[in-house]
Amino acid sequence: MSIGMHHSFSPINHWLPSESRNCFNRCLPSHNVKYLWRTIDQRSPFWKTSIGVIRLGQNHQNMGKLLPGASFSDPAADCSVAAMTLGKESTDQSNWIRALTIVEDLQEACATPVQRLRQVADAMTSEMHAGLAVEGGSDVKMLLTFVDHIPSGDERGLFYALDLGGTNFRVLRVQLGGKDGPVASREVHEVSIPPELMVGTTEELFDFIAGELTKFVSMEGEGFQPLPSQTRELGFTFSFPVKQISINSGILIKWTKGFTVAGTAGRDIVQVLNEALERQGLDMRVTALVNDTVGTLAVAALATSGAGDHGEEEVLISVILGTGTNACYVEQVDSIPKWKGPKPKSGHMVINMEWGGFCCSQLPKTQYDDELDEDSVNPGEQIFEKLLSGLYLGDLVRRVLLRLAEEAALFGEKIPPKLLVPLVLGTPLVSAMHQDNSSDLQEVGKILETVLGVPDTSLEVRKLVVRVCNTVTERAARLAAAGIVGILQKIRRDGHEGVENDAASGKKKTIVAMDGGLYEHYALFRQYLQAAVVELLGEEVAKYVIIELSKDGSGIGAALLAAAHSQYLNS
Repeated sequence: MSIGMHHSFSPINHWLPSESRNCFNRCLPSHNVKYLWRTIDQRSPFWKTSIGVIRLGQNHQNMGKLLPGASFSDPAADCSVAAMTLGKESTDQSNWIRALTIVEDLQEACATPVQRLRQVADAMTSEMHAGLAVEGGSDVKMLLTFVDHIPSGDERGLFYALDLGGTNFRVLRVQLGGKDGPVASREVHEVSIPPELMVGTTEELFDFIAGELTKFVSMEGEGFQPLPSQTRELGFTFSFPVKQISINSGILIKWTKGFTVAGTAGRDIVQVLNEALERQGLDMRVTALVNDTVGTLAVAALATSGAGDHGEEEVLISVILGTGTNACYVEQVDSIPKWKGPKPKSGHMVINMEWGGFCCSQLPKTQYDDELDEDSVNPGEQIFEKLLSGLYLGDLVRRVLLRLAEEAALFGEKIPPKLLVPLVLGTPLVSAMHQDNSSDLQEVGKILETVLGVPDTSLEVRKLVVRVCNTVTERAARLAAAGIVGILQKIRRDGHEGVENDAASGKKKTIVAMDGGLYEHYALFRQYLQAAVVELLGEEVAKYVIIELSKDGSGIGAALLAAAHSQYLNS
């Protein structure tokens, strides 16, 4: 019988003759012979078949090849020979079988068949309803943004943006030209925050930021002039936990990302910035407090209006897939039970989902996910984010490789010390290995050597590493797709028969705006996500859902939202 031509896993007892089975099980530890992968390397003639026990080939030196030169012969005559010749080679083969079993178990635990994805999408929709019903009703927070309309493309004038979300911040000025050219010109300046200010006082940090803004404004050139008698207006992207109470005010809940600035938590972050601007003597006010997800929605909306497709295409959803992940979408105010204020004229409001906190029993989690969560700074929180964002994917792969090193000696007798370092393997490196198209997987070998300190890996080992990268990445992308479909279900754009305003029946296309390095730079991730959306919606409905890249929501998007909510809008 031919083993190498079959695409399946098979218990060894299924195909090994009974007389030989006992001998083979004495030669190899039983926990290492649960499965043999029948497609280890179909291009190599590793097996010769007759009847009897397995005898190892004498010339095998590479643990990446499974039992090359093996043959079957008379059990009684060869049992003792097999036991004597196993030695180190049998240990290598035992380890390789164990490695394959670990990876197969990983693939099984990470599996995302379409039925499971539909369950995840349904759970997302359910959690959205719960989060909209009452504050704290769901781990998906469904925060009100007070953004009740997005840019139309008619906005004109000079607007600024401040993007504060880490150890650097950006300031931008954008000249909007309306229908003549939405973004006529722009300038950007990036500033590093001195480390001592990240642990200093509120006044010290915001006086520094306001001072840099003042310098930036002083360099306004031709084509960047505010209208006479008008105060400069600023869109403020603040990527820290905030309870927003209006379009231009929000209470800081806590600092994160290494900031421990005293005296800011519990205060209106917009008021804090405005007071710092006043101390600098700068005539500028914050018009819109936004996050990058809402900004991405604004950038996409402007692009759509500029393309002349207004009315045929609607930007209703945006998703960030980068170091972290989040989503927002346009909701009808009548569908927000927890909204108690006056109804906006538009009848709509953008909802910041904070979907990284989503969790449900249908999520395909593994022991590696549980360990990563346990070791994180926020155990039990942000489960969805830990399954699919760029901050964590690389470390999930590292944890699988560490187990392969510990239990299957995949990289030799000693465990590479660098494999023990959390976050040493970033997601960009996983992307580079996963998308290595060279015949010998040269990039994989280079990364294993330079990053993890593992030199001279065989092609078979490199292929196994790529398999791990593919498994973790495919699961992440397909779960993100399920989340998107969950939102489409909530706003009735999923093609469900008989639903009013459905995308297919109304012939309006729904645009899902995407941003973030994971989506932009990881082509296979992007392909897996898009394919899963089609799989879930069906090809006919999927024609009416456009997933497209929309960059710099935290910068340009903030300026656009400042313009859309300008105090001078009517004039």
